[in-house]
Amino acid sequence: MDKRNRMLAIGLIGIGCMMIFGKWLGFFSIVALLLLLLGIYRTTSGKVKQGYRLLGVGAVLLLLDHMMLVLAVCLISLGLFFAKSKRMQRRGGFMQKMSFSSRFDWDLSPWVMRSLSAWHVLGEAEVDLSLAMAEDRETVMVFQGIFGDMDFHLSENYGVEIEAFVLFGSIEFGSHRDTGMLNRLNWKSANYDSCEHKVKINISYIMGDLDVRSD
Repeated sequence: MDKRNRMLAIGLIGIGCMMIFGKWLGFFSIVALLLLLLGIYRTTSGKVKQGYRLLGVGAVLLLLDHMMLVLAVCLISLGLFFAKSKRMQRRGGFMQKMSFSSRFDWDLSPWVMRSLSAWHVLGEAEVDLSLAMAEDRETVMVFQGIFGDMDFHLSENYGVEIEAFVLFGSIEFGSHRDTGMLNRLNWKSANYDSCEHKVKINISYIMGDLDVRSD
């Protein structure tokens, strides 16, 4: 029954997209939409890696056939990023980074944790807070973009608050996993208010995979 409901939902999404964008659709656009829908289905069925590959190929085909539409989506995302960064980064001295591709390997050795706002088309992060050395009592980390693969390992040394949104993809927190569309996570650690050092993490991607683990 769940499989039938997923197929019905994906079919309705496909019909809706055809109705909205029908007059702009060419051969590559139709193939791209089919690949995107298949990618969503594979992701929601548990075949996450295969689903992401299909989503990636579909997105590239859509980009080639509708460059202006993709550019508009990127500009809207970037504008929302600037507004969010200004709202969340209330203190000066934070790092702001915009790039096509970003990778953060903060799980291999001790690293200095600073407030950061990062936007990218393609982003990947491996963050281990048990190896982090905080510069301030409160650290704000904002990650936003088009495609993202984020892995966070939390630590009891920090009070952590997470707000995450993934339009297409999955969010895994501990043993619980949400896949498909419109995935959200709002969580605050039990020691947040009493902990000396706090970390606020805000994540937002159009297509992404977020994995959060704790000690």
